[in-house]
Amino acid sequence: MPGAIALAEQVIRAGHPEYFVTANLNYLMLAEEHPRLDEINQRSIAVLADGFPIVQRSRFSVQPLPTRVAGADLIVELSRLAADRGYRIFFLGAAPGVARAAADRLVEKFPALQVAGCLSPPFGTITAADHQALLEEIRQTQPDILLVAFGQPKGECWIFDNLYELGIPLSVQLGASFDFLAGTARRAPVLWQRIGCEWLYRALTNPRRLVPRYVSNALFLARQLLHDITTSVKNWKFSST
Repeated sequence: MPGAIALAEQVIRAGHPEYFVTANLNYLMLAEEHPRLDEINQRSIAVLADGFPIVQRSRFSVQPLPTRVAGADLIVELSRLAADRGYRIFFLGAAPGVARAAADRLVEKFPALQVAGCLSPPFGTITAADHQALLEEIRQTQPDILLVAFGQPKGECWIFDNLYELGIPLSVQLGASFDFLAGTARRAPVLWQRIGCEWLYRALTNPRRLVPRYVSNALFLARQLLHDITTSVKNWKFSST
């Protein structure tokens, strides 16, 4: 986390439009179905591992990841940075009222935090005119950080498509983080997070929506691990002695 926040501050100071990708297991699975996400990942200033399974899988790579960077923690630390440095944050997305509630909760925690604005556009497709009006409303507030909660992969694609037109130094798609802060969804207790079972807690609290997704994620992870292990074995240099 300290590295991500240090990079965020560097990016904001530079002033050029950049974005983080917060990648959980579901995002990796979606990347196989949406080839465009590969371009989005390559263009990002950083892809952060927002998931314990990703950290575990990285143990098979040349550079294992030390820890996860959960979006729900990242939003808090970015707000802390913004409050300390005088940066302005715009909250975009989630259900009506959720972005504002999340922002209010963060202001309670960090009274110096400057909220540039909060918007919850309607779900689904909007007209070109409404889209331009949305961009203009965000631009006029001149935020330093744009936090987006549009879901995957819509949020990542939206940030990528509008990056230069908005000109915001740092944008991040954060998934359910707004809901956790607003209290419309419950985050797992710290113990569940530490043992890598936050996904299980969420599945138990919202089984209808999340169990099918997590089953698909688990099958995807199994295929990936099998591929990693097979590749590693193929690369072994066996001795004949």
